[in-house]
Amino acid sequence: MARSKEFEVNAVLDKAMMLFWEQGYEKTSMSDLVKHMGIHRRSLYDTFGDKHSLFLQAMDRYINKVEVMLTGEVKQSKTATEALQIIFGFMVLEEEDSPSGCLMVNSVTELAARDADVDTKSIESFAITEQMFEQIILWGQRDGEFTSDYDAKELAEYLHNISVGIRVMGRASIDKEKLLRIVNVSTKFLRG
Repeated sequence: MARSKEFEVNAVLDKAMMLFWEQGYEKTSMSDLVKHMGIHRRSLYDTFGDKHSLFLQAMDRYINKVEVMLTGEVKQSKTATEALQIIFGFMVLEEEDSPSGCLMVNSVTELAARDADVDTKSIESFAITEQMFEQIILWGQRDGEFTSDYDAKELAEYLHNISVGIRVMGRASIDKEKLLRIVNVSTKFLRG
């Protein structure tokens, strides 16, 4: 008879996600993962597969968690401007217990050029972010908050580019005030 798992899959996947986010893929060894996740090596392989498979699952977990959190926050916003401030605030003002930067952006810069799976997941994640920006911009254009001089999709691509840059800069010890100034200039641009 097979033994039942002695751990909750999402809880240990969250631990792996945080370790990959903090250290990157290359610097994270299987021994690091076993220790940090608090499970046996055999359980890790049986549940998640090899390191690469675990990393892809951690990326999926991150994408889903961020999307659910941001979507919930955006739905509670009273204005499109407030929704953008919430999204950019999330990107600039990280939680204290989170690693710096963004797991997706970190993964792109580390691996996308040579790992097709990471590249594909990154493109999918970026598309989700752009769609979220586009919906907020359409909302803002409809309510007269944002300029209609530009196509919402083009503005979403622009904002996404700004958000990736902010997350890359956030990886360094760039002053948060500087990042917030960049966000403020970008949102002023939307008002026309």
